Amino acid sequence: MTALIAASSLRTCFGDGARTFAALLDGRSGVGGLRHPLTAQLNVTAGYQIDEPAPGVALRAGTWLRECVDEVLTRAAVDPRRHRVVALVGTGLRELAAVEEMARTGAATTPSRLHFGPAVRDAAPDLAEVVTLANACSAGGHALALAQDLIETGEADAVVVGAADTTTTSMLAMIGKVTPSPTTQVRPFDRDRTGVLLGEGAAALVVVGETWAGPAVGRLLATGLSCDAVHETAPDVDGICRAVRDAWTRAGRGPHEADLVVAHGTGTALNDPTECAALLRCLPRPEAPLVTGIKGAVGHLSGAAALANVDVALRCLASGTVPPVVGLTNPLPEGDGLSFVREVHARRDVTLAQVNAFGFGGVNAVTLVEAR
Repeated sequence: MTALIAASSLRTCFGDGARTFAALLDGRSGVGGLRHPLTAQLNVTAGYQIDEPAPGVALRAGTWLRECVDEVLTRAAVDPRRHRVVALVGTGLRELAAVEEMARTGAATTPSRLHFGPAVRDAAPDLAEVVTLANACSAGGHALALAQDLIETGEADAVVVGAADTTTTSMLAMIGKVTPSPTTQVRPFDRDRTGVLLGEGAAALVVVGETWAGPAVGRLLATGLSCDAVHETAPDVDGICRAVRDAWTRAGRGPHEADLVVAHGTGTALNDPTECAALLRCLPRPEAPLVTGIKGAVGHLSGAAALANVDVALRCLASGTVPPVVGLTNPLPEGDGLSFVREVHARRDVTLAQVNAFGFGGVNAVTLVEAR
């Protein structure tokens, strides 16, 4: 059984969802100099960061998440005082940046707010429950799958699905360790890609049942999941394909129906050719759907990556425009046969999109969304 997405909201280095989508369509990159005291030691000099919030606000991810949750509840006309509403929040590292700051400088933080429950309840105090899932870079997709289960089983009238992550020293240290020289821009699916950079952001959407009388921005068909555990960091094509096939099977649809793929596309040595191989294997007409990705413009949003991709997919379905893959100039040979959107945005009626999100340890989520 499908569900509806009543509203969606996004925060990136460009601003809200509308500003982000406009920047994507223009082919702009939000990369800039990294604001971090240990830049030289980390071998990372650039990132896709959100302007600092008001002085004294250390729990940055929760601040953006609260804004997104407040926005989607208003747009969806969902009132937790009148409806049974549960919130599920996906993340990679929660508010780890605040803990790192405390360790480095002694700056105080509030332990209870390291979990996203208080931030979400700031926007909606009457929620029935708030659960945070720390599930790597596909966390938002896993939360989305659980949300659809809650709607289908009648356990909730509406589910707020959120995700948020910010730049952390530990993640910067990891990405700086695997590249000989600092990456200057994420270049998904490019032959000359040099690695990933972190983005910052949050996203939220509201999932409701098919009989919902209020507004809706799209239909949530299904989310396929897999956890292949083949390697700590390297993606596995078989594991990805299991998630893709699980999504289409759950939806009761065929992969030949895909008009658009919003790819994970990290710009790394291993992810991009593996993702290309999975698309070529799983899609019966791999040249038919347009393929785009957003990390060249906004960086890798970690746990928020899946929901950010869903937000962009919904805007593509609504507008009939698909943004180019920012940073893609010379496609990698493993992508031969795929229809990457390059240099300028494409105008095409798209009705069904596949959204990819892959995490460390082979924690994969593939979501299918359709125009309503």
